[in-house]
Amino acid sequence: MPQAVWQQVQRALLSETEALETMPHNLAELESFLPEADTFAPASVLCGLVPRVDGLHVLLTKRSPHLRHHPGQISFPGGRIETADANPFEAALREAHEEIGLEADYVRLLGYLDPLVTITGYRVFPAVAIVDPDYRAEPDGVEVAELFEAPLSLFLDAGNEHPFEIEFRGVMRSLKEFRWQNHRIWGATASMLVNLRQRLGALP
Repeated sequence: MPQAVWQQVQRALLSETEALETMPHNLAELESFLPEADTFAPASVLCGLVPRVDGLHVLLTKRSPHLRHHPGQISFPGGRIETADANPFEAALREAHEEIGLEADYVRLLGYLDPLVTITGYRVFPAVAIVDPDYRAEPDGVEVAELFEAPLSLFLDAGNEHPFEIEFRGVMRSLKEFRWQNHRIWGATASMLVNLRQRLGALP
């Protein structure tokens, strides 16, 4: 893949300092459902971009069906930031290694998307990174049931969004989803990918 493509994605992203200081991009949308701001638990996910012959692909996981939160949903590898983690990227790498066995040597950080908050009380910092196409990984079978790639181009075309509504705490919320093969990608994962599209679209 031409280096110019990497550089374009990198130019659209935030530095670590900027990400830590930026307000969550979806705060207004979820504000009425969320706890007090100072109760958010910090978390990080790894938005891995894999260069393939036909362009960049996004590394995604399917959560195990028995999990308490978001069972069976499509997500990025990630989780809570622990005190031993040097930064959100290190937390995302640790979680990716635990969930899918991805080694840090295969991953190179490009930058961060805007943070977002979740209805489960997390403030998430999405770390965007290039993943070597020769990476080795497999689901741990505990938190992750499946690992797959979807073309980034799918998420960069707003025409591929499918609107739907869901009831939450007695209120109807309008959401969007993407479909890839037999997968339905929505919620926080879709929101992060839309944020990446918006950031790329804002480049001069």
